Amino acid sequence: MANDQDKLQALRQEIDIIDDSIHDLIMERTRVVERVRNAKRGDNIKIRPAREAKILYRLMERHAGAFPKRELGRIWRELIVATLRFEGPFSVAVSGSDDGSEYWDLARSQYGSFTPMTRHVSARSVVEAVRDQVATVGILPLPRPDDEERWWPLMVSEAPDMPRIIARLPFIPADSKKKIGPEALVICSVRQEESGRDHSFLGINAEEDVGFGAIDKALSQVGVSAVFNQLWHDPNRPAAWIYLVEVDDFLDSDGPGMRHLKDGLGPHIKSVVHLGGYAMPLNKADLETDTLSDSTPEQGS
Repeated sequence: MANDQDKLQALRQEIDIIDDSIHDLIMERTRVVERVRNAKRGDNIKIRPAREAKILYRLMERHAGAFPKRELGRIWRELIVATLRFEGPFSVAVSGSDDGSEYWDLARSQYGSFTPMTRHVSARSVVEAVRDQVATVGILPLPRPDDEERWWPLMVSEAPDMPRIIARLPFIPADSKKKIGPEALVICSVRQEESGRDHSFLGINAEEDVGFGAIDKALSQVGVSAVFNQLWHDPNRPAAWIYLVEVDDFLDSDGPGMRHLKDGLGPHIKSVVHLGGYAMPLNKADLETDTLSDSTPEQGS
């Protein structure tokens, strides 16, 4: 019995040493982040969702062992958000009713346990809070075909202060055995950057109903396809037809693809606005854990 206790004590001491090493590395990582902040003085962009996504893609790919990948991702999200606050005030505006916690929980999962958050009853209020820099990011319901309130037409504007879509939540999905919960989009006053696994959103403002067939044809000419689309039309404004289109790849907001797309859609298009986009959330394959530990004997040994 005493021998077993000695072994346990030795293992606990080993864990303490590892914990100290982890803590040392967190402090060292923080110092490097501060150097990055100092190196990019004058750059007003404090949040880079594509960079954050690439960090998690890489960690999921290299991870092995019994520690669950979902929990690993949550640890890194807390690390990322904690250091984001070095850049200045960081807060979240969340769409949802007073008694609804769904989008609030998504925001907490992505932006940390201690980040200031405020609830907004209307989607318009969230967009305005981010536009006016009252909040850094906003959480809005993912558009669905049966939506009664369509918030995205508010953003089909080329105004320089208009927020853009930067992420889709949940980025780290819940266990597949659990009921699928709500999904959301995140908006912020930054432009989409490429992560390598992206979707982009477009807002197409037309003088008449050009039809989704014509839009699909124009998209194919620039090498992308629509995975979701939605139309907003006000009968009192016969010359206002606004389309939301989500495409299956990254489109550079200043690239030739955007110019070719508008040309391909024809003369009745008033504008094609890049609404941002997101790095694809982690999927089932990303989250599969290799549970083979160092102590497991190889076959044939």
